[in-house]
Amino acid sequence: MAGTQELPAVVVRPEDLPVHCPNPAMPLWSSHPRVFLDIENAGEVRCPYCGTLYRLEGGARKGAH
Repeated sequence: MAGTQELPAVVVRPEDLPVHCPNPAMPLWSSHPRVFLDIENAGEVRCPYCGTLYRLEGGARKGAH
């Protein structure tokens, strides 16, 4: 999409797990059904509803299944 700017990733810390979207900082008008996101294995994940990118601080967890 030409001319669109991607929003910065939402950085989450290990103590914030489990991650879900929409997150509490999102405005009510942009809500969609809550979905829990598996971020531990890859270190980042995109919401299937709105496309928000979540990035785990420190990257993927070692030994995560």
